[in-house]
Amino acid sequence: MALRRERRLTPLGIERMPQAKLAGLIRSSGYFRQKARKLKAFVKFLRQNYASSLTKMFRIPTDELREQLLRVHGIGPETADSMLLYAGGHPVFVVDAYTRRVLERHGLVHEKATYEEIRRLFENSLPKRVSLFNEYHALMVHTGKHFCKPRAPLCSACPLGPFLPSVELPVKIAEVTA
Repeated sequence: MALRRERRLTPLGIERMPQAKLAGLIRSSGYFRQKARKLKAFVKFLRQNYASSLTKMFRIPTDELREQLLRVHGIGPETADSMLLYAGGHPVFVVDAYTRRVLERHGLVHEKATYEEIRRLFENSLPKRVSLFNEYHALMVHTGKHFCKPRAPLCSACPLGPFLPSVELPVKIAEVTA
């Protein structure tokens, strides 16, 4: 990674770097100009609230920190939850397009289910353990990438194929409660 090679993969290194240079270093990630702005907003938040310490930030209770992260420009629910789970070790379930697609095709959520409804479905149904949420999310990503493809799903080869609702029966949509 170019930031690491430049020895700038630190909050202070990112904050002190001109935005144009940062964008150039992360160019290969796509949407690099927007991502550079978002990275700058995050490291500014980190400095102002936690003296640039990720360790201090991740000591904050999960719900409180999640709300703070969601107020930072460019951090939405999926990004906040990914940061909490993977970087901070907080027990938060990450919902992505793969998760949504698998659940919708199995009739477990309605196509209009919100991110929060799907997240709560997992968090209320599983023990709140970081390792379990991490593994479940990885399995959803694997299933979505290799079997539950957007245009040509491979249902007959999918390990979850036998659990698909029958075409002849009406699909039952699980109600997700708050």
